[in-house]
Amino acid sequence: MRDYEYEYCARTDYIRSVVEKSGAAGIVYGNSGGKDSALVGILCKAACDDTVGIIMPCGANRNYTTDTTDAMTVARQYGIETRVVDLSAVRTAELQAIEGKCELKDNVCNNIAPRLRMTTLYAFAAAENRLVAGTGNRSEAYMGYFTKWGDGAHDFNPIADLTVTEIYEFLTWLKAPEFLLKKAPSAGLFDGQTDEGEMSVTYKEIDRYLLTGKADKDLLAIMQKYHARSEHKRRPISTFENP
Repeated sequence: MRDYEYEYCARTDYIRSVVEKSGAAGIVYGNSGGKDSALVGILCKAACDDTVGIIMPCGANRNYTTDTTDAMTVARQYGIETRVVDLSAVRTAELQAIEGKCELKDNVCNNIAPRLRMTTLYAFAAAENRLVAGTGNRSEAYMGYFTKWGDGAHDFNPIADLTVTEIYEFLTWLKAPEFLLKKAPSAGLFDGQTDEGEMSVTYKEIDRYLLTGKADKDLLAIMQKYHARSEHKRRPISTFENP
């Protein structure tokens, strides 16, 4: 197990340094009510008092119930300023604007919410001279389980190297609310959606592979498939260069 007392000090020092060097006045992040945003919020608040979490319901019923309740609970426990921006009407308007002009498959519709949320976070950042903190973890990054230019966008990310297993360990060390440790990981894009259900592999198995290099043959095939087809998400933007 990692030394989380050291990790806490090192990561808050890192965040403090990033903010100071940028000349920003504070930090903004998306508070989804899940484990990753909770850890990012806790660390950012400890490093920079002017940290704001934005709760952004966007279509799914769970966004208005458990996700919002859990997000508010974490924010209250750690003294994090919270604002709520309802993006459901914006999502509906976007879908209506493009309907009939392209095929609205599920993946198209599901990825709109994360991109609207990131647009909102950068609006706050521009309006109030803040940096946008990322909330993605190592396990998601390996699988490509994030939306390009949505939750994959940020100015800095203090937890990008941590697996889901390590996120849980860190939250346990921080004495975070127990529901964060029991809540099924979900992007909250639609009701009934869970990360592991969509990927057909558990984070426990993903982390076992990332941390030890070991995996059952069938599960390894799933992980390698996800990793290969999402390579474009991790690659720098392609630009033309004269020979």
